Amino acid sequence: MGSLGSFSSVVLLTLGVLLVPFFVNPACSASRRALRLRDHQAMQNGFKVTLKHIDSDKNLTKIERFQRRISRGRKRLQRLNAMVLAASPSDQDSGVTSPVHAGQGEFLMKLSIGNPADTFNAIMDTGSDLIWTQCKPCEDCYDQPTPIFDPTKSSTFSKLSCESELCEALPSQTCTNSSCEYYYAYGDSSSTNGILATETFTFGDVSVPKIGFGCGKDNEGGGFDQGSGLVGLGRGPLSLVSQLKEPKFSYCLTSIDDTEGSSTLLMGSLASLNNTKSGPANIITTPLIKNPNRDQSTFYYLTLEGITVGETRLHLKKDTFTLGDDGSGGLIIDSGTTLTYIEEDAFDALKKEFTSQIKLSEADATDTVGLDACYKLPKDVNSGKVEVPKLVFNFKGADLELPGENYILVDTDVGVLCLAMGSASSMSVFGNFQQQNMLVYHDLAEETLSFVPTKCDQL
Repeated sequence: MGSLGSFSSVVLLTLGVLLVPFFVNPACSASRRALRLRDHQAMQNGFKVTLKHIDSDKNLTKIERFQRRISRGRKRLQRLNAMVLAASPSDQDSGVTSPVHAGQGEFLMKLSIGNPADTFNAIMDTGSDLIWTQCKPCEDCYDQPTPIFDPTKSSTFSKLSCESELCEALPSQTCTNSSCEYYYAYGDSSSTNGILATETFTFGDVSVPKIGFGCGKDNEGGGFDQGSGLVGLGRGPLSLVSQLKEPKFSYCLTSIDDTEGSSTLLMGSLASLNNTKSGPANIITTPLIKNPNRDQSTFYYLTLEGITVGETRLHLKKDTFTLGDDGSGGLIIDSGTTLTYIEEDAFDALKKEFTSQIKLSEADATDTVGLDACYKLPKDVNSGKVEVPKLVFNFKGADLELPGENYILVDTDVGVLCLAMGSASSMSVFGNFQQQNMLVYHDLAEETLSFVPTKCDQL
């Protein structure tokens, strides 16, 4: 049996880091060449950039933060389902052909655009590819925390032609005055529309020229006003990961109760598993797989073969989490979705087995906590530990046993203990709550993903 020794109402999660390569300009002055050399040497060692959670600056209680995260997570799940439906052959035959994307992640990254550079916070999204920000002159723009980017004031701004590779990689584009015009929708009536261009992006002290991005002049819908645009970190050719040609990166998320420590995203050699303090025995690795449907190629899919509660492997259909030949189903790992959502029958089986083992009375806390599997806390909860069943995700070649705080949520004010998971009608998602204090290492060259138990606030 696993055990949970401490309790809290819930929630703040911070995240961080982004890493990028550097390109040397031979025409630089001596001082600029020295700076470039320093950054080139730094890239050989990798980069680390801290991100913050989108609710980190708000005056909210922990339970309020958690409820907001749950609400956003459900909306994101709806976007994922809308994406699956829009990409399915049946819907395409019926005329629904415009691709949609997840959008609205949970974390903000600080970056600068242009020369001279304008600095702002953009939403980081592993479920999308396009990089974009709002641009002047705006036909329809939402209120953002920083001034809107003005491309006419930057010496490094350049529109992309319709024949460019990045333009051709767009899921939906048109040609206007020889310039590439994009349209990107996010499944909930949110969208961005504008000109595809290249610009110099700066992350920390490192500047990277000619990054392709969307200069949005018509941006509609809610969900983006916490940031000034979005940076896609998916697997598609438009994403920052793909444009940097950096096949290896990792991130490490601190506990949601840690309001001081920073989470981290690493790229370059800093992301190497050789740099972890855990021994090889603590590293578990599972294959990454690709969706055969081009419109769903963004995500990082894993093969989930089963789930074990205590010592009991759930009796599930063999194809419960199988990624179909038509691109349907499957399970993705996502830093932008709060909870893990699994196929409905699998969740029902999980809840039934979990309930039979936990030895606590069931409680209805859907209105207060927002979770479906909750139990009444014993009156003497503060005097000792509450035992909970062990929970293992049986990925292909990697049995990931979760610590109690990665799947149990306790609200002592309401007096309940809840299983922090939910059900999904289509695609399953392994969310960030289950990824706390784990280094999640992506190796796109080897097509693998590894989990390493790590104290993320000490990276």
